[in-house]
Amino acid sequence: MGIPVIDLSHEQVRLGFDRWAEVYDEQANPLTALEERVLSRVLPPLRGRDVLDVGCGTGRWLNRVAISEPRSLTGVDASAAMLKRARAKLGDKATLHHGDCMQLPVEATSCDVLFCSFVLSYVADLKGFARECSRIMRPGAIVLLSDMHPVTAVERGWKRGFHSEGASLQLATRHWALHSIAEAFQACGYEVKHLLEPSFDAPELRLFAAADKLAEFMSLTDVPAIYAMVLRKAASGTKVSPKAAELRLDGARYALTSQSSAQLSLVIEGGRINLTSSAGAVARSAIDVSGYLLLPGLINAHDHLEFGLYPRLGRTANAPAYRDAEEWAGEIHVAHAEEIARHRQVPLDTRLWWGGIRNLLCGATTVCHHNPLHPELLRPEYPVRVVSRFGWSHSLAFDLHLLEKFRHTSLNHPFVTHAGEGVDAKSADDIPRLHRMGALDHRTVLVHGVALTEESVALVNERGASLIICPTSNEFLFRRTAGRHLIDSIDRLAIGSDSPLTAVGDLLDEVRHAYRHIVFDSNRVYEMVTTQSANILRLQDGEGAIRHGAMADIIAVRELGLSPSATVAQLTFDQVELVLLEGRVQMASASIYERLPLAVCEGMHALEVDGHVRWLRAPLAELFASTAKALNQDELLVGGKRMRHVQSL
Repeated sequence: MGIPVIDLSHEQVRLGFDRWAEVYDEQANPLTALEERVLSRVLPPLRGRDVLDVGCGTGRWLNRVAISEPRSLTGVDASAAMLKRARAKLGDKATLHHGDCMQLPVEATSCDVLFCSFVLSYVADLKGFARECSRIMRPGAIVLLSDMHPVTAVERGWKRGFHSEGASLQLATRHWALHSIAEAFQACGYEVKHLLEPSFDAPELRLFAAADKLAEFMSLTDVPAIYAMVLRKAASGTKVSPKAAELRLDGARYALTSQSSAQLSLVIEGGRINLTSSAGAVARSAIDVSGYLLLPGLINAHDHLEFGLYPRLGRTANAPAYRDAEEWAGEIHVAHAEEIARHRQVPLDTRLWWGGIRNLLCGATTVCHHNPLHPELLRPEYPVRVVSRFGWSHSLAFDLHLLEKFRHTSLNHPFVTHAGEGVDAKSADDIPRLHRMGALDHRTVLVHGVALTEESVALVNERGASLIICPTSNEFLFRRTAGRHLIDSIDRLAIGSDSPLTAVGDLLDEVRHAYRHIVFDSNRVYEMVTTQSANILRLQDGEGAIRHGAMADIIAVRELGLSPSATVAQLTFDQVELVLLEGRVQMASASIYERLPLAVCEGMHALEVDGHVRWLRAPLAELFASTAKALNQDELLVGGKRMRHVQSL
């Protein structure tokens, strides 16, 4: 028989904490460890200030901040047993009160800093609690709220509880939405200074390992485990009102995770998402996106942008497969020399722009370009964001200096290289060879992996390395990808489009192929072009997610009533009708374009793509003129799609 589970109702929570007090300080808790690590970074100065901890428990935070020499240190908790433990720990460092957070035993306007750690889950009246905090706090005071992340808690079915006397006791909790918390405090004169949504990372790993829960840890490194909200009370007489935002997206459902969504206007300020603003927030421009699902801009983990205009080059389907990438590269420069020379007549800047447009049209807003970073790629006008902080080498076969480049890559940046790109024994030895060289660790991002073996999969996972698959490219060259069971065994996995030289189309073509033939899990496929890809490439600005403070990289697709992951798994380029990069409209369908405010439309030009009109923020006239001069054609094929400049619209 398993451990008996006892569910405690909201009314029994106080009794539950009395029992929890006996073991609270002894039972390791990765959530509180993460909270202490993250919240410590944003603590205000405490010396000489009056500090209150609401729901202080056994005095965890009071004991931690006592060293900062506050003028006074006060704790309030509803559990007498918890307070008994706190008194034994703190002595005369703090004044402790047995009380309720809705009627705090503290004088009005007497506090400078308030901690509220893992308490809001038990508060029934959020607005009432915000008003009570406002009563006791001085103007300019700081409130620090932290708790389990409501979205992850619901998605993962997390329960708050503990083990005692051979039973598992689980406490009833509430999951307040972050925007609801912010709005409740804003109504009482507070402004949100910070909203942190951290995931578990290396410092918490040992706690999971000690509990024999490493698999759970790996599944949680890309999702927010807690939130930490820092609010400041406005000066007396000052009315807090949201600033006019640059843009507001109204009427759509937006993705919270691969499986969940919310119906809320998205406000964009300073190129970032502000989820703490209300639906009615003032905005200089607003776009009606009712009837659409908003998704995070996709992340293309592998491309060679300068080849966007090229056709597929290689053997026909009935010819023998290539043994490795070296054989393919050597052959095409002979068999297709004329075609290659013709495309090289197109200026490099122009070719790079077509590579960016190929990504933009399918909703990829961030791209890892596996070649030198040409200045054109880093211009603010370039249609997508190109990853710039990483080390790279082409491959062991083509680069004698790979190890040197690896050693010169920062420990905080990824190192990208092709590996296992073939079906011969030499390709199969690429990953073991990288390991023997000392070039396989948490930074290493391997591209292709067609020649994966059980041994190399074990090495990749053991060393914390990552793999990017480009399915249609591999099948074109080698008539195969790595076996499904091998790819499915890789812990850190992403998808790239590769270039039109070998791929069938764009990133969405790769996503659909991976879902139908390799991965079969829409949730994992979704993460492979959003959060997991962002994690692998060490992206730091919230790319791959719609969350507060993240870069406003957003795409809009027609509402099908499906989950975000199911939507992405079947998505085609023609269904992507709006693309925002850092809050700026980069692409719009004809339908969306009609809804755009005039100021937003400025600088956009019409392009026909396989019969669909798309308005792009791109110098299309110059690009077509430059390309036509070299290729002597007005209609272009970019990533397998026919494109024509529509000058009459």
